[in-house]
Amino acid sequence: MKRVVVTGGGGFIGSAIVRRLLAAGDRVTVIGRSRYPELEAQGVSCLQGDISDQSFMDQALQGADLVFHVAAKAGIWGPWQEYEKTNIQGTAACIQACRKNGVPALVYTSTPSVVSGAGNLEGVDEKTPYARKPLCHYVTSKIVAERMVLDADAGGLRTTAIRPHLVWGPGDPHLVPRLLERGRAGRLKIVGRGSNRVDISYIDNVVQAHLLAADNLLSRGDAGGRAFFIGQSEPVFLWHWINGLFAELDIDRVRKRIPLAVAFAVGGVLELIYSALKRKDEPPMTRFVALQLARSHWFSHDAASRILGYVPDVSTGEGMRRLVRWLRESW
Repeated sequence: MKRVVVTGGGGFIGSAIVRRLLAAGDRVTVIGRSRYPELEAQGVSCLQGDISDQSFMDQALQGADLVFHVAAKAGIWGPWQEYEKTNIQGTAACIQACRKNGVPALVYTSTPSVVSGAGNLEGVDEKTPYARKPLCHYVTSKIVAERMVLDADAGGLRTTAIRPHLVWGPGDPHLVPRLLERGRAGRLKIVGRGSNRVDISYIDNVVQAHLLAADNLLSRGDAGGRAFFIGQSEPVFLWHWINGLFAELDIDRVRKRIPLAVAFAVGGVLELIYSALKRKDEPPMTRFVALQLARSHWFSHDAASRILGYVPDVSTGEGMRRLVRWLRESW
């Protein structure tokens, strides 16, 4: 039985990791901004605090055998200071606390967006360089944080980063609800040609990859200092997948289109306006979102397969069936 600490353990990915750890008989401590009574009822120790607080993190990681650093300031809009504090300072504090407490393994939840650019990414691997001109604070901060984690793989601490793309499944509070809300309101438009393919990552497979990475760090260790793209076995055509989900839920399919150049320009203008007005709510379009909706971005999973032994447990079709069943029951 290991003592495992999960930062952001109350979130979508974090709580799914926690459930698998509990099923394996591990002692789990969750670090988050809030209390999580539903986790405490399952025997989880919940520590409420700021992950950028070094003293708090030093105490929280005492006696830990393994850390999953999942916590992050997500989204694509907001002040740089918030992203810097949580994603960079918080990651630095987590690494330092691991070192101070002699924690042997740290698995970091990253994102493929760290290599995003203006063009298509089709079947690329982990040799792809980081984005040179990130279009949002989230990506900038995650690049810095991932580099810190991978560079920390030394001196008794083994580290690795998992890059899941578009995480979805039952319990999703982000991607799918947002799609459904906009789809029902008729506020979705196909950006570009609508033929772009993307990686998607079913939640159970994301958890599987994290656990495989942890097992590797605590044994062979050849995943140390490396990042890994993961996803389903094959990419999907983004707009076909979205319309397939809508069809299951009796939502009108997305038919309206907007050229990428127009969406990108509109996003740039809205970013300027929202920044000038110091608005905290996210613009309806940004340059980053325009590119994400129009470009292909799918990745080679060969390294994850070869080094971690990663093969998705849940197929895209089975994942969709589980998702639709959950949505029909809960919505």
